[in-house]
Amino acid sequence: MRQRPILGCPWPVRRVRRSVEGGAPGVYMTPMTFAPHRFSVAPMMDWTDRHCRMFHRQLTSRALLYTEMVTALAIRHGDRQRLLGFDPAEQPVALQIGGSDPKLLAEASKWGEDFGYCEVNLNVGCPSDRVQNGRFGACLMAEPALVRDCVGEMRNAVKVPVTVKCRIGIDDQDEEADFSRFVETVMQSGVDTFIVHARKAWLQGLSPKENREIPPLNYDRVYRLKQRHPELTIIVNGGIANINETQLHLQHVDGVMLGRAAYHTPWLLHEVDSRIFGDAAPEVSPLDIVERMKPYVAAQLAQGVWLQNITRHMLGLFHGLAGGRLWRRVLSEEASRPGAGLEVLEKAAEQVSSRLAAEA
Repeated sequence: MRQRPILGCPWPVRRVRRSVEGGAPGVYMTPMTFAPHRFSVAPMMDWTDRHCRMFHRQLTSRALLYTEMVTALAIRHGDRQRLLGFDPAEQPVALQIGGSDPKLLAEASKWGEDFGYCEVNLNVGCPSDRVQNGRFGACLMAEPALVRDCVGEMRNAVKVPVTVKCRIGIDDQDEEADFSRFVETVMQSGVDTFIVHARKAWLQGLSPKENREIPPLNYDRVYRLKQRHPELTIIVNGGIANINETQLHLQHVDGVMLGRAAYHTPWLLHEVDSRIFGDAAPEVSPLDIVERMKPYVAAQLAQGVWLQNITRHMLGLFHGLAGGRLWRRVLSEEASRPGAGLEVLEKAAEQVSSRLAAEA
C-alpha cells in the first residue's frame, strides 16, 4: 500500500496546519502566488536533509527547497519513510532522483508524488565516480535520447512538475552545439524547466569538489539558452554567492539556485522573501531563528535524533556576525556529546547574546 501524501502541493502552495514528525506545531504560511523557481536552494548530498530544510524554512517561506539526491533503486528497495519522509512545514520542497532506467524512474517519481513533493527533478549533473558507475548523473549528458525517454516516463507517471538539473556539457563536448542538442532532445519529452549548473563537468581527472570549482563558469551560455528558448523556464546555478548576484542573474533567466553559499552563510536566506519576491522586509534576527528552531529540535530529540544531526546545519547562522565564533565553538564541541540536549543550543545563543550586549 502506498504512503498517503502528508501534503499535496499543487502550485500555488496553500496554508498548512500541521504537527507531524516532530515538527513545531502551528500554522505555516506559504504564499498563494508563488513563482516556484525564482529562487531555490540546491540539492546537496549530505547537506540538504530534512533538518537542514527545516532550518532553511525558518529563514524563508518563499524559496523552493530540494532534497539530497535519492536513487530510484534505493526508493524501490529501501526504507521509503526514511528516504522520502519530510515535514509539511518544509514545503515547497522538491525531490531529486538519480537513475537512468525510465521505468524505475517513473516508479520512483510516483512514490515522490505520493509522499507529497511539489516537484520531481532528475539529476543529470553529478560528476562523482559512484554516480557514473551507476550510469546516472552528469554522464547522461552524453545520452540525451535516454534522458528524454527517462523524463517522458517520469512525466507520464505523475501530475506534479518534472524538471532536469544538468551541466552545460561534459568533457570535450561543445558548450554550444552539444548543449543545444541535449536540451532540444530532452525537450521532446515535454519537460519545460531546466536547472543549469553553468560549468562543464570533467568526468575523468577532477573530483566532485574540483568539478564545483575548476571548470570555468559560463553564465552567458545559460542566458543564451533562455534567449533561444523563451518558452522554457531556465534556472541558473553555480558559483552564485549572494542576493546581489541573484538579482543580476534574474535580469537574464527565470530563476536562480544557490548551493554552498546558502548552506555556509544561511543568514542570506532571510533576505530572499523581501528582495527576490517583494514581500515586506522581515524584522528578524539570527537569534529569532534559533528560537523558531527550538520546538522542532526538542521534538526531534524526543524521537531519538542526536542534536548534532540538526545543529551541524546551523553552524553558519552567525557567519560574519558578532558572536559567530562562540556560536560555532559551543555547537561543535558540545552538540556531538551523547545526551546533548536543547541546553546546548540555548548556551550557544546566550553566549552570542552576551557578546552583542558587550559590544552595544
